[in-house]
Amino acid sequence: MNMERAIIIGGGIAGLLAAKVLSGFYGEVIIVDRDAFPEEPENRPGTPQAFQPHRLTPRSRIILNRLFPGFIQELINHGAHPTLGKTTHLISPFGRMIAVEQNHDASFSRALFEWVIRSYIQGIDNVLLLGLNDVIHLQTTEDHSRVTGIVIRERTSGERQQFTMAADLIVDTSGRFSKTVQWLSDLGYEVPQAERLKVSLGYSTRRYRIPVGRKEELDGIRMEGDPLATSHAGAFSIIENDIAEMVLWNLNGRYPSTDPALFEQEIRQLGNPLLNEALQGLEPIGQPRGFRVPELTRQRFEQMERWPSGLLVMGDAFCQLDPVYGQGMTLAAIEAEILEGCLHQQLSHPKPDFELEVLNRIQEIIEPAWWLNVVSDLRWEGVEHIGAPPIQGLTFVQHYFEYVLKWSTEHDNYDIFGLYWLVNSLFLSPRELFNADMVTSLLAAGGSGEAKQWLDRWIEDSDRPLHERLEQTIPSFERAPFATIEQLMPSS
Repeated sequence: MNMERAIIIGGGIAGLLAAKVLSGFYGEVIIVDRDAFPEEPENRPGTPQAFQPHRLTPRSRIILNRLFPGFIQELINHGAHPTLGKTTHLISPFGRMIAVEQNHDASFSRALFEWVIRSYIQGIDNVLLLGLNDVIHLQTTEDHSRVTGIVIRERTSGERQQFTMAADLIVDTSGRFSKTVQWLSDLGYEVPQAERLKVSLGYSTRRYRIPVGRKEELDGIRMEGDPLATSHAGAFSIIENDIAEMVLWNLNGRYPSTDPALFEQEIRQLGNPLLNEALQGLEPIGQPRGFRVPELTRQRFEQMERWPSGLLVMGDAFCQLDPVYGQGMTLAAIEAEILEGCLHQQLSHPKPDFELEVLNRIQEIIEPAWWLNVVSDLRWEGVEHIGAPPIQGLTFVQHYFEYVLKWSTEHDNYDIFGLYWLVNSLFLSPRELFNADMVTSLLAAGGSGEAKQWLDRWIEDSDRPLHERLEQTIPSFERAPFATIEQLMPSS
């Protein structure tokens, strides 16, 4: 396995994380992107979602702390809002829970986060960032069995000259702009149909300047969406440099407005006094900006009978998750960790089909992430799941998630509430919630509502043991790389 040069297509978050990992194995790593790389924290044209909120989960923070020691403090040094000890109000249709950050953490804009991580990458001697270049083709051997490089068209001159760059490994992290499916088809590979989740999701975000003396009294606020309601979900947080942001979102084409007056009216229609109080006296900065996501896509490259050596796919180019749940950066971080582990294993115990092995390992964590997305988004009328068999036990899973959230909120049970969020942020396996002991104890602990009634009937209507029904209903996710509760200890 030659390891002289690796090329990464796409300089976003997934590409930067891949570069950090690959720099420890390859003599040279080159990131090629169609955008220029800003010298200051600025959004790039190739990241139209960048103005919308981005956040870390406990899992992504742990991985990034290892890959980039001190990066949280570096964010704070450049204006990010430190959140250690800060309060966030988590509001659902069932009430409110309060979370206090126990770790050294921060909130920030996508532009600042990407710039800080990119600054780390630019400090690595064997990594080169090559902006303002389009990758238009893959270069392969004559029989197309191996990818040997890329064909690049530069974007700076009027002539738009093309040139070829050879490499031992190409990693596509170009997200929604990925051309890999078309490239593979052009090379004679049969690419499986992608799974799609048609969500018609819409975001609108507005930023506000915080007056002197107000920042310390502002808490984070997150209002979960209600599939039965017509009003939007929303979130308020401080990001950086005395700037706060307010985002509204909804599915099935119920897009929040980007008109300033209508946007502010939609916030008031949420009827949340915490939000109204937080926004009181804040100065709007420009107009709200929208972002639309017609559908989410999950590629099934691991099902291909043939896959060219020398090619990998990561990030949104492989699987796009619903950004509402904040799992995208987490999945990218886990994928980088998987790539690192596979490279170590390949060096010590070389195997053929290394690239296909990596794709299979990545699919093992995509599986629970996609499952959680499909289960949650199908609660909204009009959302469609296409290109795969229906989710097994979908109604049971949806009712159980609803009951867990309702019961933990109404009983102020932060252990169960925390477990609910750790599962939904890819920290722990869904099996930590969906096991016979947990289901039995929660349903026996009281509570009421339609979900509880449905679950009681579901159990009573079968003569099979509960653990057998759960085994047949819930995927095992046994090969997915999850974290452990011990890793949640406060970190610096």
